[in-house]
Amino acid sequence: QVQLVESGGGSVQAGGSLRLSCTASGRTFRQYAMGWFRQAPGKEREFVAAITWSAGGTRYADSVKGRFTVSRDHAKNTVYLQMNSLKPEDTAAYYCAANSRIGFSFSDYDYWGQGTQVTVSS
Repeated sequence: QVQLVESGGGSVQAGGSLRLSCTASGRTFRQYAMGWFRQAPGKEREFVAAITWSAGGTRYADSVKGRFTVSRDHAKNTVYLQMNSLKPEDTAAYYCAANSRIGFSFSDYDYWGQGTQVTVSS
């Protein structure tokens, strides 16, 4: 079992940057693909980015491609989401998730963090 804790959220003006972190407990972190999702008020949780267990493959939603970068550090049991050129429409609660293989749907992931809020003002 994996426990996930996100951090790094906050408030930023449009055009700014934030880096989210998701730290996992357990020695099996390196076996899991990791995903980032977000959920704005009144909207469904949507896929943002994902990275394979080996970090050899990454996937992004079209809405964040070229602005966000997902990476992972096995030594620190941590996955990151670097968010640049933020827009007001990026405002949401951001969640990291873990699964045995990479996926792009909410239902693909077995383990979830509690979320961290990102607010982008215009």
